[in-house]
Amino acid sequence: MISWKRFFLPAGCLLTLLMSIPAVAADNELYGTWRLISFQRTVLSTGETTDVLGNSPRGLVTYGKDGRLFFLVVGDNRPKPSDQAKMTDQERIDSFKSMFAYSGTYTYDGKLIKLTIDLSWNENWTGTNIVWEVKLDGNKLTLNAIPHKSGLDGKLVSAVLKWEKVQ
Repeated sequence: MISWKRFFLPAGCLLTLLMSIPAVAADNELYGTWRLISFQRTVLSTGETTDVLGNSPRGLVTYGKDGRLFFLVVGDNRPKPSDQAKMTDQERIDSFKSMFAYSGTYTYDGKLIKLTIDLSWNENWTGTNIVWEVKLDGNKLTLNAIPHKSGLDGKLVSAVLKWEKVQ
């Protein structure tokens, strides 16, 4: 006679294990460092789309297995002062306005990345949350910002950042 307990217990364990694989696989696709390809924003009231920080901004984002991320993006024509020790206030302003940088924690469910910023180049962002819709296609990552009020000009905007995995 077949013992159903002997059959269902291992089958149940196997089923539980198999059900957990997609979530792990989705996370593993995100882990690592990504290089910025493009950064655009659209003003929702007008439909106007612009390249944020120029046509060829540079940037990196790293998603760690520990649930932390580091994000740095700089403009394509970022000013370089002749002498860092003698920077003018205007040079400091131009440097500040030509970058974004933050770190924090994130969760990822295969569709959305939810960030909580705990350290930022702009203290107004520290302690805030950002939600991105995610599209992964091989070594390409597209992040679509949920429409939000821009911290730059107060307009309702969405943003799209395209990344390529660093190999």
